[in-house]
Amino acid sequence: MNIAIVTGASSGMGKECAEILADRFSGISEIWLIARRKDRLEKLSDSLPVKTRLFSIDLGTEGAIHTLQAELKKTSPRVRFLVNAAGFGAIGKAGEISADLSASMIRVNCESLTRITETVLPYMPVNSRILNFASAAAFLPQPGFAVYAATKAYVLSYSRALRTELKKRKIAVTAVCPGPVRTEFFDIAEKTGVIPVYKKLVMADPGRVARTAVRDCMAGKSVSVYGITMKGFRLLCRVLPHEWLLKIWDIFPLKDADPSGPEAV
Repeated sequence: MNIAIVTGASSGMGKECAEILADRFSGISEIWLIARRKDRLEKLSDSLPVKTRLFSIDLGTEGAIHTLQAELKKTSPRVRFLVNAAGFGAIGKAGEISADLSASMIRVNCESLTRITETVLPYMPVNSRILNFASAAAFLPQPGFAVYAATKAYVLSYSRALRTELKKRKIAVTAVCPGPVRTEFFDIAEKTGVIPVYKKLVMADPGRVARTAVRDCMAGKSVSVYGITMKGFRLLCRVLPHEWLLKIWDIFPLKDADPSGPEAV
């Protein structure tokens, strides 16, 4: 049985990727959808033209992937696609957002992504694909978004190293590094701060970002960056010293955060 596994499937880029995989890849007989919100997963499942299996789990909790591990061991599927799209961010300076919230970002964005990837790898045959959603924030440290940007730098670094390790198995790994995308992500992020205006001006359409990501993955690219603006930003971060670029943040200060943070993520 050939399957795809998609985390963060209840909304945003995960949902978009699940729809693309279901629509365009006839060789996939089942898609396993992973997210916290069961009602959202059920709604997505009803709209997809392929069989699905739902895993309503919170990747920020200890032992969250035990159910997935057990199901993989029981069915031994061939995982042709793994899409790691689960993640969240919180805007705010150090000390303005809670330590628990920062730790939760690290667990979901880094630890869970790593655990799921290395749990699934034994079930991935030759010519399979892994899409790890990082962010253009991975290209440069971001004051006021420091923990989130650091977690995405981890995802980018891990993905590029993993790609080299898996070459002999012919498993391609693509780190997806979009800029701001018009999804629920920023609804959550703005519970602790305010997005700078310049980020709102360059927000991309999630469907276009997801289609580019899947296309780049199938083409074997190591990094997928959508849009000329973010490609320019990536080049800028390669050419100019980061110390120079970080001074720009002094021109666009963040508004004070709510110390209580979001009620749920």
